[in-house]
Amino acid sequence: MEEPGTGEGPATAAVLVIGDEILSGRTQDTNTRYIADYLAEIGVDLREARVVPDVEDEIVAALNALRARYTYVFTTGGIGPTHDDITADAVARAFGVAIGEDPRAIAMLRERFTEEELNPARRRMARIPEGAELVRNGASKAPGFWIGNVIVMAGVPVIMQSMMDTVGPQLRSGARVLAETVEAGAIPEGGYAMKLEEIAKAYPGVSIGSYPHFSADGVRNQIVLRSRDADGLAAAAKDVRGLLSDLVKQAP
Repeated sequence: MEEPGTGEGPATAAVLVIGDEILSGRTQDTNTRYIADYLAEIGVDLREARVVPDVEDEIVAALNALRARYTYVFTTGGIGPTHDDITADAVARAFGVAIGEDPRAIAMLRERFTEEELNPARRRMARIPEGAELVRNGASKAPGFWIGNVIVMAGVPVIMQSMMDTVGPQLRSGARVLAETVEAGAIPEGGYAMKLEEIAKAYPGVSIGSYPHFSADGVRNQIVLRSRDADGLAAAAKDVRGLLSDLVKQAP
C-alpha cells in the first residue's frame, strides 16, 4: 500500500465512527479507544473523532472533510452484509470512483464460506471501491480496504482489532507520546489553575491538563502531562509537584 501523508512532523489521524446504533446508544463505541491506544503506541497523533449516522450524504461530507485535514482517517462500521451497510458506497462516492465486486475479496470470503453460503448478502462484503487495497482480518475473512489515506474497517470490535493489527505496521510512525500523571488529590482546581497555566506556558512542548474524577473519598483531581520530549516532560512534572507541595504547606 502507498503510504499517504509523508509531510514533516508527526502523522495525524481521525476516526469516523459510522452507525445509527452508536448514536442511539444501543451500541457502545469501544473501537475509538482501541485505535487511540494503538496510535499512541506508534507515535501517530489522533486529533479528532466523529460519529455519523448510516446516511450516505453525512458519511461523504465527514469523510471528505477529515481526509483533507489528516494523514490518516480510520472508519469503523457499515461494511457488513445488510442493506444499511453503505460505507463502501459512500467512500467510493467521496473519492469519485466506481465500486464493484472484487475478485480478491470473493477469494477471501471463500476461505470461510461455501459457494452455497456465499449468498448475495454476503457477497455485498466483497464490493470494494476501484483502486483500493484490501485489509485482511483473521476473525471473519471479510476484508476492509484502504484507499488514499482512508482505512475502512469493520464495526465489530474483534474484527476491527484484527484489521488494525494488519494495517498498523504499514503506518508512518513517529516518536511515542510520553505521559505522566500527578495526583492533586483533594486540592481544588481553582486553587492551582493560575499557577498551572504559568507552568504550561513555560513548557510549550508539554500538554498539561487537569482532570477531576470521583472516588470513594469524593472528588479527586489528577494533572496529566504529555510530551514527546522526555526531559521537558520530567521538568514540567517536577514543577507541578512543587506547586502542589507548596499548596499543601499553605493549607490551614
